[in-house]
Amino acid sequence: MSGPVQEPDRRCEDEALPGVEIREGRRAEVGGLPITRVLPTKGRRTVGPWCFVDLAGPADAEEPDPMEVGPHPHIGLSTVTWLLEGEALHTDSLDTEQVIRPGQLNLMTAGHGIAHAELAARPPFRGVQLWLAQPEETRHGEPAFEHHAELPGLELDGAGEGVLLTGSAMGASSPARADWPQVGLQLTLHRSAFPMPVDPGFEHAVVPLDGRVRVGADVVEPGWLALVPAGFDQLRLEVEHDDARLLLLGGRPLGERIQMWWNFVARDRDEIEVAWREWQQRTDRFGDVSSKLERIEAPQPPWIRA
Repeated sequence: MSGPVQEPDRRCEDEALPGVEIREGRRAEVGGLPITRVLPTKGRRTVGPWCFVDLAGPADAEEPDPMEVGPHPHIGLSTVTWLLEGEALHTDSLDTEQVIRPGQLNLMTAGHGIAHAELAARPPFRGVQLWLAQPEETRHGEPAFEHHAELPGLELDGAGEGVLLTGSAMGASSPARADWPQVGLQLTLHRSAFPMPVDPGFEHAVVPLDGRVRVGADVVEPGWLALVPAGFDQLRLEVEHDDARLLLLGGRPLGERIQMWWNFVARDRDEIEVAWREWQQRTDRFGDVSSKLERIEAPQPPWIRA
């Protein structure tokens, strides 16, 4: 369920945030599964290193289609897969074959190039696919894969619980690789407000999963996100019903403009064009994926003439 970036996403740029901004996600379909893309969004391509957030599913309850995403390539990013329901099978060109279930984390780092496939192993299926843009220091490095069956839990002073996907928060640190200062949290709140402490040097995004969330004075519906600029040392979060879940994503601003197209994250079009040609020519750069699913051919970049 990772990617691809589409033309409206490619045109998004990072604009200065004067305060908390609310953005509506965009509906689409990936691998036969309905998704809502909340990042990139108008006026914002990145939040710290986070550059892509898809809310996937649920599928039609009466006739659920399986989520099937055939072998496809990535460069310059890490995929973060987080399930809310169901199971999925990840396979990649490092010979990884890994089932992921709710509460577990898959993190695949592309570096200079990797290919993978994803297949829903058990319906109903619902999850979140996220990308982290790799910084200059690591984006040309070797690909890697991690599976974390257990992640640190957080107690929110009686207001709820948290699971730490990446980075550090409230004295805990995730075992997942982090190439840039960042945080990724799932919070479950029990119909009460909680002043969540955050790093004032980080930008943040609040992504509701199960119900509307109030971020300070602003209300955020499921399928939308709240963008929060750096400078806050806490975020007052409040939900309207019991056990509502949300994602809190953040990180230090990257300080450089990234270029995104299809399944690639780079710094300019030339890098993307080289990766596109090598995938089409089936070079050794991305390797082979052992999957029964059909290989996905890349569309032609719109700036390249036929």
